[in-house]
Amino acid sequence: MAAPSMKERQACWGARDEYWRCLDEHTEDASQCKKLRSSYESSCPQQWIKYFDKRRDYLKFKEKFEAGQFQPSTTANS
Repeated sequence: MAAPSMKERQACWGARDEYWRCLDEHTEDASQCKKLRSSYESSCPQQWIKYFDKRRDYLKFKEKFEAGQFQPSTTANS
């Protein structure tokens, strides 16, 4: 698989940014972002999508943790 061209990378990053912006605006109902998710998935290589999704989860966790809003799980590990 060849590396994406600069134009393809920019299209991917733009689609990702639009999708993430939608998720930020619709925190209670991510279903409103389905079209943007489809555009994101069609614009980016699958490995990039996996990486970006994990990165977003980490950044959101870090944001909550630094703001003191992180609530650890109350279930005990056996």
